[in-house]
Amino acid sequence: MLDRINGPEDIKALKKEELTELAAEIREFLIEKTSLRGGHLASNLGVVELTMAMFLSFDLPKDKIIWDVGHQSYTHKILSGRKDAFDDLRQLGGISGFPKTKESPCDAFNTGHSSTSISAGLGMAQARDLRGEDYYVVSVIGDGALTGGMAYEALNNAARMEKNFIIVLNDNDMSISENVGGISTYLNGIRTGEGYNDLKESVTELLERIPGVGPRMVDKIRRTKQSIKQLLIPGMFFEDMGITYLGPVDGHDLRQLRKVLKEARRVDHAVLVHVVTRKGKGYGPAERNPARFHGVEPFDIATGKPKEKKRYPSYTDIFSKELCRLAEQDERIVAVTAAMPDGTGLNRFKSLYPDRFFDVGIAEQHAVTSAAGMAAGGLRPVVAVYSSFLQRGYDQILHDVCIQNLPVVFAIDRAGLVGSDGETHQGLFDLSYLTSIPNMSVLAPKNLWELRRDLQFAVQYGGPIAVRYPRGMAYRGLKEFDSPVEYGRGELLYDEGYKDGEKQAAAAGEQPENGGKPRIALLAVGSMVSTAEHIRNKLKDEGYKVTLANGRFVKPIDLELTDRLAKSHDCLVTLEENVLQGGFGLQVTAFIQKNYPALRVLNVALPDAYVEHGNVSLLREMLGIDSSSIIRRMKEEFGLEQREE
Repeated sequence: MLDRINGPEDIKALKKEELTELAAEIREFLIEKTSLRGGHLASNLGVVELTMAMFLSFDLPKDKIIWDVGHQSYTHKILSGRKDAFDDLRQLGGISGFPKTKESPCDAFNTGHSSTSISAGLGMAQARDLRGEDYYVVSVIGDGALTGGMAYEALNNAARMEKNFIIVLNDNDMSISENVGGISTYLNGIRTGEGYNDLKESVTELLERIPGVGPRMVDKIRRTKQSIKQLLIPGMFFEDMGITYLGPVDGHDLRQLRKVLKEARRVDHAVLVHVVTRKGKGYGPAERNPARFHGVEPFDIATGKPKEKKRYPSYTDIFSKELCRLAEQDERIVAVTAAMPDGTGLNRFKSLYPDRFFDVGIAEQHAVTSAAGMAAGGLRPVVAVYSSFLQRGYDQILHDVCIQNLPVVFAIDRAGLVGSDGETHQGLFDLSYLTSIPNMSVLAPKNLWELRRDLQFAVQYGGPIAVRYPRGMAYRGLKEFDSPVEYGRGELLYDEGYKDGEKQAAAAGEQPENGGKPRIALLAVGSMVSTAEHIRNKLKDEGYKVTLANGRFVKPIDLELTDRLAKSHDCLVTLEENVLQGGFGLQVTAFIQKNYPALRVLNVALPDAYVEHGNVSLLREMLGIDSSSIIRRMKEEFGLEQREE
């Protein structure tokens, strides 16, 4: 069946019995491809029939389907004609794991973060109506995404629609981790309250059999059913807002799905279709542990276990263990996450200190402001969050934490390049947006030992402070440099600068001992310290004197260290895994230009651009922040001797 699917209309040519076989083939295809390349598996297995039903019920790309987050759009990509591209899924130059308008006209809107699809769909429906066009707009949103406030802002406005707008609530009782809060309790009540739907279907079928008057009676009841629903469905939250509610319906029953979507098409205002699915359906390991199969590395299909074992702890592992150790010593320490206890490493904290652990759901804004309230109440909250998700709480950081100078710690995971998830998930901007805020301090550890030191410092610091660290295995080099953290102070790791009077002698034409080659200072922060170490070793082999300094603090910058490097070197290179604009390097350069305008400075950072998906090593090479690329740039910028390869 899958061989016959090469475009969005092809599924409509299949017979009823062939659709069941297609669903099975799609699941087999998804399991096989993600086992080889990794990706989002459990969520995609859960929406196979739902996606098929939408393709059968609507005409793509004329009609628009907008996926919230979008990591569950694999079946959508298959049915719209991209199955042959799955060999390069999430690889550099290959198709994305998220909807991308540049990939296909069937991808109506780029997504990647949660709770956005209703807003985007509502805007698109409003554009349709103002332009006098005729097509359906369908926004798919998960029950986990309904913990995000933006979804309610959109629902509030969707209730004012006077033409059709369809919202599909994909309810699998899971976001990335188990859902929390009142909306989860509410939806649980609807899932188990099937009496209304059973009664509605039985009464409708009975009345329609009455000759002549039956259909008219059904229509009358449909218009007056609000009071019946009010009695039998708990809360009636959506109907009370003015949005017609249909469901819940079995999300793995194509007949039911097509029937309810047909009914939704007839509604002349906003309508919500509640679909209950099972995350991981069709693959035993994913059904038993959907959270672990949310995003997977390559794995063995028979066992579900990763093909590669972790050799060393990740930065997330180090953070997890150290925070628990610190919490044992200080009862003021509490942990806050926005639906990511596993990804941020807080599951360990949750099990040890359940009363001091707060999962607020997919609600980064609330996470930040509630942490501010905790700090104002005498606690020491640690907000563990991915770099790209913290962007969603920028105003709350500025307004609720930093204006009041409250002691909130931001543990920022996945800072820098993260790889396969692409533009929406790369952590390239946190240094720029955090250092622009008064009262905020920012640390970037060079290795696993420094991460521990930085956390120890951060939980005792009396104001807003962020510790940012990358995804993946923690760097184990430079262990011999493990000095205590002093506020605003960096580290001089290897000093090969001019001593007193040597720089003046070199400027006067006297030959120093290294044959006239310039002295170079590398001033790096975070993950780029290890890259700078590699650069230093390579240039030393070529006879250069190279100093290596760890900035450690991105805000405030250690100006004393910067001044020392400027006085004792001919060239200075700053290195950071963040965009250049507003980052560490430009702040250092501003100081150098003011005080040492003759010093040659090179800023190594990421370009003013969004970075696509791909292997991190390949991305670093493509973007020119690997050691070999940086050395080539240094030789061009500083006029150094070019070694023949």
